[in-house]
Amino acid sequence: MATTSRRFTTGLFASITSVKSHSANRPQSISLIRRNHIDHRLPLIVPSSRRWIIQAARSWDGFDDGAEAEIKKPGAYGYAIGDNEIEGSSSSTVHVIDGEHVKTAEIVIWAAVTAAFGVGNRVMYKLALVPLKEYPFFLAQLSTFGYVAVYYTILYFRYRAGTVTDAMLSVPKSPFLIVGILEALAAAAGMAAAANLSGPSTTVLSQTFLVWQIFFSIIFLGRRYSVNQILGCTLVALGVIVSVASGSGAAHSLNEAGVLWILLMVLSFLLQGAGTVLKEVIFIDSQRRLKGASLDLFIVNSYGSAFQAICIALLLPFLSKLWGIPFNQLGTYLKDGAVCFLNNGTITKGCDGAPFLPLLFVIMNIGYNIALLRLLKISSAVVSCLASTVSVPIAVFLFTMPLPYLGVASSLPKGFMGGTIILVLGMILYSWTPHGANSSHTDSVIPSPPPT
Repeated sequence: MATTSRRFTTGLFASITSVKSHSANRPQSISLIRRNHIDHRLPLIVPSSRRWIIQAARSWDGFDDGAEAEIKKPGAYGYAIGDNEIEGSSSSTVHVIDGEHVKTAEIVIWAAVTAAFGVGNRVMYKLALVPLKEYPFFLAQLSTFGYVAVYYTILYFRYRAGTVTDAMLSVPKSPFLIVGILEALAAAAGMAAAANLSGPSTTVLSQTFLVWQIFFSIIFLGRRYSVNQILGCTLVALGVIVSVASGSGAAHSLNEAGVLWILLMVLSFLLQGAGTVLKEVIFIDSQRRLKGASLDLFIVNSYGSAFQAICIALLLPFLSKLWGIPFNQLGTYLKDGAVCFLNNGTITKGCDGAPFLPLLFVIMNIGYNIALLRLLKISSAVVSCLASTVSVPIAVFLFTMPLPYLGVASSLPKGFMGGTIILVLGMILYSWTPHGANSSHTDSVIPSPPPT
């Protein structure tokens, strides 16, 4: 095909910011940002029917307007973005390749951080309930309403520092309202079901969360998953079920539980899955609204937590009843819980460890939510769910150790090692990409925004 070339004047540098392939029959487009940059490399972009070929031409003189760029023939090395292949010399591809490596490394790091905070969150929740064993509802409300104060404080300082802009704060708030409603209803449904189900049963049913993540990602994000990814997710869920529930009578407990409570628990995880995918949609949509800028995650945390707290406040009569607390006694209950939390006053018997242990739980939980949302921002809802799921068997293993305040350590389920092996194999299978596979089958139609 005929090609045309355009000369670039000195000091102008073009960089690729987005490449989107709609289909093989549609013309492909590329957006260029021109920046003032002192560089001797002037890239020439030449589109073909199936690939973008990039070649760097060197201007020997900073004021040489006659430097010609040579079109590179397909060579021995290159890499793919979606359905397109990019090739060129090392000088023209190093930025993008390094960017991909950096993003992959960042995803791995944040996945590990998320899993670590997930373990700490589960362990510290058990430890926090040692002094507050009579006031679990107080601990739940402390977390819910405490997050609003913490997140908005952080958001305020980030706004003062210029990290959060007025444009970011002007994004539509209705999606955050929906997230708050979904998470509040999920909490209400989960509390009602958990009161009538055993712990192992809840762990088994919680694995439906991963199924809902995949389902909503396909429906709302147009994401497509390969066979090895679907099978990998299945093995991860199966591994958690085997490692936690084997030998603990989970199957028997599910048979004894009513169908209503099982369906209500599944509904709880369905609502959580929808809320998480909606957060990913918010990040994607905000990148378009902000012209490529990435929405600060504390905006999502702050507004989402605020709307959730409002919905929880409206549901307090219902939620207090689920915890066995008459609504007319709720004020006294919360007051006594606060006294025990502060470990100050006459009602402090059995409150040893407060407020240190409950505060550690709140810190761990906030860190977990921040890490989880950061991972969601740079990867996907399914990846963040997998990282969270990995924390389950690790936490179970830690409970077999003599942790302070917990007394006698618990024993491992009989199938713990077998379930852990299945889980690890599932993670490996999910992350494995067959050689020569077309990455477009698993990419999102709307790509996740790049990290900031």
